[in-house]
Amino acid sequence: MVLMTDVTVTPAAPDRPQVRPEVEGAQPIVASDGRPLLQFKSPRVSQPPVHLADLTLAERQERLKELGYPGFRAKQLSTHYFSHSTTDPAQMSDLPRTGREDLVGAMFPKLLTEVKRLTTDNGDTIKFLWRLFDGALVESVLMRYPGRVTLCVSSQCGCGMNCPFCATGQAGLTRNMSTAEIVDQVIAANRALSENALGGLRTDGGHDAPRVTNIVFMGMGEPLANYKRVMAALHRFIDDSPEGLGMSARNITVSTVGLVPAIDKLAAESLPVTFALSLHAPDDELRDELIPVNTRWKVDEALDAAYNYYRTTGRRVSIEYALIKDMNDHGWRADLLAKKLNQRGRGWVHVNPIPLNPTPGSIWTASEKSVSTEFINRLRAAGIPTTLRDTRGKEIDGACGQLAAEE
Repeated sequence: MVLMTDVTVTPAAPDRPQVRPEVEGAQPIVASDGRPLLQFKSPRVSQPPVHLADLTLAERQERLKELGYPGFRAKQLSTHYFSHSTTDPAQMSDLPRTGREDLVGAMFPKLLTEVKRLTTDNGDTIKFLWRLFDGALVESVLMRYPGRVTLCVSSQCGCGMNCPFCATGQAGLTRNMSTAEIVDQVIAANRALSENALGGLRTDGGHDAPRVTNIVFMGMGEPLANYKRVMAALHRFIDDSPEGLGMSARNITVSTVGLVPAIDKLAAESLPVTFALSLHAPDDELRDELIPVNTRWKVDEALDAAYNYYRTTGRRVSIEYALIKDMNDHGWRADLLAKKLNQRGRGWVHVNPIPLNPTPGSIWTASEKSVSTEFINRLRAAGIPTTLRDTRGKEIDGACGQLAAEE
């Protein structure tokens, strides 16, 4: 792969201040050399018990045989879980009454315990706080839109990428989540929808989905740092019933701060999921501080990997860009971003700016509306498709970057 590095844009005389990344009221997590600590591997800790969703259908059949049950029960149990969102033995009348609870208990150990849920005033967004088997806390956010329901899932307990503007990143990494812990967030959301947690289907002639239709890996954690389990979860989402949920891969978004080798690996998986790169700065000087992983893989390396994803899969890439007042929202940065994207071609990318969602301990705020408008207009003028992303759940600390998993 050829690294594209010949684009330069000289910043104009600053008409606004340049704020530098700084954590206020918290001690940054640093390595022995004083640089921000990056945790790519999960600490060695206990993992949850094996759950049906950890396994392929063939593995479920073998697991049941090992436990002394006929293998064909795997399809029945899988249908109850993926199609009916239930692990309640009382609802599984196709299983023998004798030994039913033992069978269900063996394949469906308790993974998520709901601690609390917060709902926005208009009722279209719910943030769930879950306690895992070892006491770790994670969050997921359920959002209803006309025609679709999106769940933002977590893939790690905490995060090791140490981004100073993200509440999750400031907490550090506790451990990777298991495949089933990731999947069970979706099953729990489907169960909540069936209980009208978001108010039921619309009655005004419009259409709403009765189940989760879209998944975004934008909750707690860096998905590509938990690669194997996230890939297995993707298969549970897109494989047809009874293997999985039978969702469209195109409705699933995997986001990363820029783990270049893992991006290339994802491109080779032949899974047509949407790929999103959380860029937040087009210049290495700022991004080194704002996104510490940039000290390992620079902006151009991340963009090359993103472009390779497009060339390999044919799927247009999303660039996520949190607009932070006086930090990364200067007009020259919009111009630099546009030049770097256009250098790699046209039609391969879409930029999603989003106003920063403030977190406790942060000295930063979202860009002024007029500044955001100018930033977006500069990108569009350069031919870059750009859409200001909808911010959901700020009032319940459920928006992007706000998930801190606190009781």
